[in-house]
Amino acid sequence: MTDDKSAFRAGFPDGGRLLGLDVGTKTVGLALCDAQWTIATAAETVRRTKFSKDLEQIKTVIAAQNVVGLVVGLPLNLDGSISKQTQAAKSFAQNLRILALPILLWDERWSTQAVERDLIASDVSRKRRSEVIDKMAAAYILQGAIDGLAAIG
Repeated sequence: MTDDKSAFRAGFPDGGRLLGLDVGTKTVGLALCDAQWTIATAAETVRRTKFSKDLEQIKTVIAAQNVVGLVVGLPLNLDGSISKQTQAAKSFAQNLRILALPILLWDERWSTQAVERDLIASDVSRKRRSEVIDKMAAAYILQGAIDGLAAIG
């Protein structure tokens, strides 16, 4: 598990599908990118229960999509400091190490707000926004990560 994008990138000379996670207290949004790291797409939202059950749902996506690495959104405070949500996301990522996949922690400040603004601008209803916001935030996080990783290249 690292927040060093160069070190993470070095582990994937040929790319491969990545799974992005937006970890919240009630849900985990999931997104996938293509093997060439060009575009991230919202996949699904996992309703959090016990970690073991959450993990099984995540494992199913990983196996079905041939995922080679994970990008976990790290919700830092605006000044870059750590919050309770940051610690919770780090703990979740620590627990994901059982999957034996490389994990990149990615600064996700403003991801949910940016996605919500886009959905409102697209005139998406409040009900529909609540159904898709987490997986779309995961796609926003993953897109930022793969854009950053591609720049290293």
